[in-house]
Amino acid sequence: MWHIRTEKLQLPDAANALPGRQEAIAVTEPHRVTGLRLTPPWPEGAQQALFGLGCFWGAERRFWQHPGVLVTAVGYSGGLTPNPTYEEVCSGRTGHNETVLVVFDPEQTSYQALLTLFWESHNPTQGMRQGNDVGTQYRSGIYYFDDQQREQAERSRVAYQQALSAAGLAEITTEIMPASVFYYAETYHQQYLDRHPDGYCGLAGTGVSCPAPAL
Repeated sequence: MWHIRTEKLQLPDAANALPGRQEAIAVTEPHRVTGLRLTPPWPEGAQQALFGLGCFWGAERRFWQHPGVLVTAVGYSGGLTPNPTYEEVCSGRTGHNETVLVVFDPEQTSYQALLTLFWESHNPTQGMRQGNDVGTQYRSGIYYFDDQQREQAERSRVAYQQALSAAGLAEITTEIMPASVFYYAETYHQQYLDRHPDGYCGLAGTGVSCPAPAL
């Protein structure tokens, strides 16, 4: 029987978080699929969304395949340690989540459509894990950039909870929080499943469709 270290399942406080560093991880390549830059400035009128839904390799692919998405990038957000490395995030001592930054054209898709993709692409009832991936960096999270995104996220959570409850599934554990600093992950993580088409993807949804939330 295997055991998970307690620190992997509990978010650290400031006294126990790793110190990190001042130097950011360099972003050296454009998006491998769309060809656009991974850092601002992005095309005029583009909007941002930020999600955590398990291992960011498979999560990022879900979003770059969605029509209207211009750029995706993987990184670390929601924690305490400045400019963390992948190994530090995996230690459970940074508080960060593995997240996907999504830049989209609001004339081609909507934040609501991205929320639907988010809910249906993973199981948001699992707490500090996603399938066999266990740890705080795999928690479900929506990180909003403005009040409109917050309101849409909260309404969609209510709607999806109703659908999950009707299917006999558990309570949603997704955190909905203001977007904090997004620290870009190392280059080898960016568009990982384009670099390695047969690489690991641990995402699995519940099979329950997300209904349109009540306005």
